[in-house]
Amino acid sequence: MTVNGAPAGRPVLAATPGRPFGIYIHVPFCATRCGYCDFNTYTPSELGGANPDGWLAALRVELDLAAAQLGAPPAVQTVFVGGGTPSLLGGDGLAAVLDAVRDRFELAPGAEVTTEANPESTSPRFFDRLRAAGFTRVSLGMQSAAGHVLAVLDRVHSAGRAPAAAAEARAAGFEHVSIDLIYGTPGERDDDLRRSVDTALEAGIDHLSAYALVVEDGTALARRVRRGEVAAPDDDVLADRYTLLDARLSASGLTWYEVSNWSRPGAECRHNLGYWNGGEWWGAGPGAHGYLGATRWWNVKHPNAYASTLAERTLPVADFELLDDVDRHVEDVMLRLRLRTGLPLAVLSVVERERLGGAEADGLVVRAADRVVLTDRGRLLADAVVRQLLD
Repeated sequence: MTVNGAPAGRPVLAATPGRPFGIYIHVPFCATRCGYCDFNTYTPSELGGANPDGWLAALRVELDLAAAQLGAPPAVQTVFVGGGTPSLLGGDGLAAVLDAVRDRFELAPGAEVTTEANPESTSPRFFDRLRAAGFTRVSLGMQSAAGHVLAVLDRVHSAGRAPAAAAEARAAGFEHVSIDLIYGTPGERDDDLRRSVDTALEAGIDHLSAYALVVEDGTALARRVRRGEVAAPDDDVLADRYTLLDARLSASGLTWYEVSNWSRPGAECRHNLGYWNGGEWWGAGPGAHGYLGATRWWNVKHPNAYASTLAERTLPVADFELLDDVDRHVEDVMLRLRLRTGLPLAVLSVVERERLGGAEADGLVVRAADRVVLTDRGRLLADAVVRQLLD
């Protein structure tokens, strides 16, 4: 077995005993490209002959190689199928993906198994098939309940389809149903966001993720902003919208557990908590990132290059990096501070603890027993707090 594209030798891909272990599967297919999206996704005209059947065959080979590389792999505590648009595979296709994981890895008792889905490519039958296959959680991309906001984002589903899909997932027996929102889109009003949050809550969800719109270079939205067709998001407006949705969610029983995520008790996304708490995962699929031990790696991006590499029984690694103690410390502070449980004070150096006093004086953090936790104001300035502690 060889590794393609390694800068100096091969990455060391070995799980660390005792650390949480998950598997991320990247599905690169999308029916259309949303104007704000810079993920590794491909519409039919960009695939160059690649298709879901070929992707799945290559994925099975990567999982074969992954299991061999890990020797005696730890039990998989979480599986997350993301994209792209995993729901384009249909219920049977996603069941086949989960079977491919189960055939090569042991799922821990009570493992969390999540898939993302776009509302327009779901149905009651789709959700029934996922539940029968063993999926435990579904995450729906709603973004907004306002039609004019969806139009700016180039979303193709109607404003009412996402809550209907969430209700269908609940009816199929999914205990955990999440919705994603984007706030701060040009033309969005406070009332639009209120309606989006209320619509999601009325659909019976127990988890919501909300992200400020970011204009990424190279996207259609960035070109529109550059031409002056739409305004760039305003930081003050984004802060006001975050405060609005946090208040509305909190009043309805969904509590923040990470800066951009709210849930009812017990409905937190365990896979993402693994990322934030220093867990490990194998990332499979075109462009997927993985992290084991001190090694982070990422796969080749295009589905054709991915399949061609795996046809040679070669891991499709495009590149990797080895994190030193400083790198891992920076990530530990940056990620764990975003959590409601906070950052253990023991993680901080003596100098960083001294800097902590400035953030406390500014009302950005508080000390709770042996941890430091962001205040409501600190959540709005989380990145600045991290810089203040580390710089």
